[in-house]
Amino acid sequence: MIGLDREIKFDPVRAEEFFESLPARPAIVLLEPREALAGARPVLLRTADLKRRMRLLLCEPDATSKRLNLREYAAAIRFRLTGSRFEQALVHWQQARVLWPTNYRQRLRLYSPAFVKLNLANPYPRAYITRRLGAAGLYLGPFSTRRAAESFLESWLDLFRIRRCQIKIRRDPKFPGCIYSEMKMCLAPCFGGCTPAEYTDEVSRAAAFLRSGGASLTDALAQERESASAQLDFEHASALHKRLEKVQELRRALPELARPIEQLHAVILVRAAGENAVALFTVRGGTIADPFFLQFGELAGQPRSAEQILRELLEPATAQPDEASPKRTASGAFAIQELEDHLALLARWFYATPREGEIFFQETRPAGWPYRRILRACRRLLAPEDSEKGD
Repeated sequence: MIGLDREIKFDPVRAEEFFESLPARPAIVLLEPREALAGARPVLLRTADLKRRMRLLLCEPDATSKRLNLREYAAAIRFRLTGSRFEQALVHWQQARVLWPTNYRQRLRLYSPAFVKLNLANPYPRAYITRRLGAAGLYLGPFSTRRAAESFLESWLDLFRIRRCQIKIRRDPKFPGCIYSEMKMCLAPCFGGCTPAEYTDEVSRAAAFLRSGGASLTDALAQERESASAQLDFEHASALHKRLEKVQELRRALPELARPIEQLHAVILVRAAGENAVALFTVRGGTIADPFFLQFGELAGQPRSAEQILRELLEPATAQPDEASPKRTASGAFAIQELEDHLALLARWFYATPREGEIFFQETRPAGWPYRRILRACRRLLAPEDSEKGD
């Protein structure tokens, strides 16, 4: 947990001295109540200018103003300067979860993003949109909106013949089926149009598409197209080529952040509050770790290079095998809720316009982290500070 690392007592008699001691910087601040106010709770705030916000809240009260005034309420403040909106949002969430454990989501207006779920626990799995993570299934996301998730889901289902209905499958030959089975877009397990093994095989192909980012189907279609061309079956090769173009279009439309949650390994780079420093947040299986700060002003005297430090920080994650579902711990539902919160914070930052900072993903083809690109991104993030010094 990222703590609030500074504390200043507030005395109304010496208020001006108190205000002058505060930096005009973005921060997360907690106002502690006076002991005489029995039952009073601390006030948690996020601000883009700590000095200005405290002046507004702790100045001499104006009887004609309706603005909130906490001059007679606050005994001290604890705060942490933040270098980016992403760091501020993460610290705010951590502190709010401790202060308001039952309703912090409502207070922060933090809503779970949309996911595509392939429910593998069902004997005849189907895919649908959800905003909740569960104990079983393959989850792809997060998406920017539910509409974006639905658009991907419809295009993805067109590539496979798995069911779209919500009924309980009984394999009744008298069941009339639906329009998808008539259009040959579903294997129709409802009236025994396929064997359980055939349906399981089709679901495995659909799941492989999600886990590989579409590479599994792309490679299979490319090989089949080449084989058809070699056998001079150009009509079949042309049909396969059109299907391959459709798959590639879907892959291009898929947001870079939307991937199976257990494969969501990334590193986020943002400016840090310290001088000539970058905050590095690792994301492993969708969970955001507390930041690691690269102090470039101090690296000149270090025996290790910046790339070596990055390798030591990131490469332990590569040794952890992927699982078929989101990571669970002994805390059960609490761990799932925490993962949902992390993914919500991540999606809010990633899909923001403009987005502050940069993100790099751990890729499987080829495997590894793009260390040189990460270091170049650090240089870009520090460039504005360097240019200001030059002025």
